[in-house]
Amino acid sequence: MVVPFLSKYMKDDLHFTYSQIGWIMVCFGLGSIIGTWLSGKLIDKIGFYKIMMFSLFASGIIFFALQQITTFEGLCVGIFILTSIADMFRPAMLVSLNNYTRKENRTRALTLVRAAVNLGFLFGPALGGLLIMKKGYEYLFYADGATCILAVLVFVIFVKEKKLPFKLKDKITSIDSKYTTFKDKSFVLHLIISMISGILFFQIFTTLPLYHKEQFNLPEFYSGLLLGVNGLIMLFFELPIVNYVEKNNVNRLKVISIGVLLMAISFSLLYFIKVEEVLVVMMLFATFGAMLTFPFANSFAMSRAHTGQEGKYMAIFTMSYSFAHIFSAKTGMEIIQKYGYDTNWIFMTGLGLLAFFMVFWLNFIVKKEKIETQEKIINSLFSKN
Repeated sequence: MVVPFLSKYMKDDLHFTYSQIGWIMVCFGLGSIIGTWLSGKLIDKIGFYKIMMFSLFASGIIFFALQQITTFEGLCVGIFILTSIADMFRPAMLVSLNNYTRKENRTRALTLVRAAVNLGFLFGPALGGLLIMKKGYEYLFYADGATCILAVLVFVIFVKEKKLPFKLKDKITSIDSKYTTFKDKSFVLHLIISMISGILFFQIFTTLPLYHKEQFNLPEFYSGLLLGVNGLIMLFFELPIVNYVEKNNVNRLKVISIGVLLMAISFSLLYFIKVEEVLVVMMLFATFGAMLTFPFANSFAMSRAHTGQEGKYMAIFTMSYSFAHIFSAKTGMEIIQKYGYDTNWIFMTGLGLLAFFMVFWLNFIVKKEKIETQEKIINSLFSKN
């Protein structure tokens, strides 16, 4: 509940400047980078389950404490610590799917995870907005802290740790240790595309709530309802879309290209249309864009991971969204403060179009890789010993 209203909380209650809000969001992203890096290092050593449990419990405690901090410097430190711990969860969760699902069901499993997240987006912002109107911003921190602790109890009761034999794991890791993620050109290009798509999507939670208030004077509850539209649409449409793509063997990269294009269009609408109704239409475009982008971006990243290095790959992939959070918030806030909202919407539209063309480039590289691999297999079959 806190994240969708964090920028409004800092602006309305704490009276921070756009620049200060941007810097706190930079701390948010930097903490996320540290957390995902630590998670990637620890997953292959102590296992994803322990990391997930620690992340949830510690995050809950920090949320309770964070409500007491009201200074700019204090929030910079507090938010950094929070995301350093909270974002250890995501890479561990992504890797856990390797152990609890079969390879052919992985994208569907990712979509079910996102469906659970979308339930949070459906009810969280609306309930958060209502809670702000009735009790104040501080109760959002209590609510998020309580849900984190509750999640730990759910894990203890319903989800049991699943381990691979240590000898097998060590052997696999040693075989693939020669591979490095940043030598994988397709993976690196995919990271850049994912970062750009993240920059666009995070605008929904950083600059857009402020735009609701300053351009249309919308109360927090109605801002929450608009964000709830995002969760509602994803909840009902994302899994059918993924099932269709999987069943019909549709090129995933082409699906991603359509997704980033829709997100780019969503911001161009804010530039050209200045009536309240555009907020709903914009959210529809952004939501369908996210549905066509993120599930397949996750599965593509996992498909590039070498056996025994899943933790490293998924941690680096998750870092792309951490960097996106830094650039999205800080860049957006600085542009708004110096040049206004319209310039920011045009900038985001341009980024989306750039990502659109980069996906086509990635698709070309992947096709070339497949052809080269096939040629190597054929040559090896017919070569003389």
